[in-house]
Amino acid sequence: MLRLARTCPIFLTMTVLDILEKGFIRFRSWVSVFAVLYAGLIALLSFPYFQGHLVYLNAVKLPFFADLTTPEKYGLSPNRTLNFHLTTPDNESIGAWFVLNDQYYQSLPSIPSDLQAYVKPALKDRPTVLFFHGNAATRAFKVRVAIYKALTSRWNVNVLAIDYRGFADSTGSPSEEGLTRDALTAWDWLLSNGAKANDILIMGHSLGTGVSSQLGALLGNEGTKPRGIVLLSASNNIPFSSIREVLDSYHLFGMVPLMKPLALLPGATQLVSWVLVHKFDSVRAVPNITASVLIAHAEDDWDIPASHSDVLFQAYLEPHLPELAVPDFGPKVLSDEEWAKLTAQQVARKEKRATLVDHTDIHNFGYVDEFEAGGQTVTLVKTHAGGHDYLPLQEGLQDIIKKKFSVF
Repeated sequence: MLRLARTCPIFLTMTVLDILEKGFIRFRSWVSVFAVLYAGLIALLSFPYFQGHLVYLNAVKLPFFADLTTPEKYGLSPNRTLNFHLTTPDNESIGAWFVLNDQYYQSLPSIPSDLQAYVKPALKDRPTVLFFHGNAATRAFKVRVAIYKALTSRWNVNVLAIDYRGFADSTGSPSEEGLTRDALTAWDWLLSNGAKANDILIMGHSLGTGVSSQLGALLGNEGTKPRGIVLLSASNNIPFSSIREVLDSYHLFGMVPLMKPLALLPGATQLVSWVLVHKFDSVRAVPNITASVLIAHAEDDWDIPASHSDVLFQAYLEPHLPELAVPDFGPKVLSDEEWAKLTAQQVARKEKRATLVDHTDIHNFGYVDEFEAGGQTVTLVKTHAGGHDYLPLQEGLQDIIKKKFSVF
């Protein structure tokens, strides 16, 4: 018994060590598997084909087996929505829905049979929202249909919604240039049917904010001003400043940072940036956009951080602030004079920003920052809630947009 008592602690210690060793080996195996899968994912990002599927997710066609020729199946009123196809300059066929504004539709003596005949009168009757949706799914997706209903009823506007090339029943494969061409084709269709540029409000949701920014830049270069441009960072949709920045801060399932582990490898993130084909750099488009812009983002967006909207708002504000000449630090330490100069510049910028930007807190909702310069008004709306998919359905945000762009 005495010998057993003396050996028990040793036996127990060895057992614990065995368990810990096996646990460590199992953990190391899982880490190795994760590292291999992660490396494979990053490697796939080097190929434009896989980049496209990650950015656009156009292969995810929700609802499955959608009958896009019959919008009524998805909750829209009988023969209120025209399903048709646009033809782009490079001969792609783009699926589209044109939804009549509620007041005009209700004023008709009977349910229209030839809906095409009512498009021009409806465009003349009320403003139109040119809507660009986010990645994945189709124009018949439940949340998107809810947006059309809200806009055509609460705002009493028409809505033109398209599925980009490679999405839903549209032909072709998506690309930054291609989606921009699709957007311009939709714009031209509205004009050819009698709409005036200042009666068209461009609205982009998530990926659609990049498309909207590129279209806005094209129109600005031509000297054309729409009624305005609305960038929604998710139905609370968030406008991203660029695909690269989205990848840098994107969290899978709202928890796993996609690019953070890669930052541990010298030069790895720069390599991904170099091979990135689908960029949609909204910040770069800013100088060419002359129309007034409203940017909205929910603080509880799990997909894309709300800071992306701050970056975009700052890009519009930057030309109107004093220059911030940051010295090249290098290996040296700044002198007292250099620090004083840098501090003075920062103070001057802060004071100038305070005079330019009007800040309004809205109880239980969020806040609004806004400035006006050179005939362009830029507004940033931050909501406390909304997530990435439901911001456009927030009545408070709808009311702000309606007032800012005089959709009455």
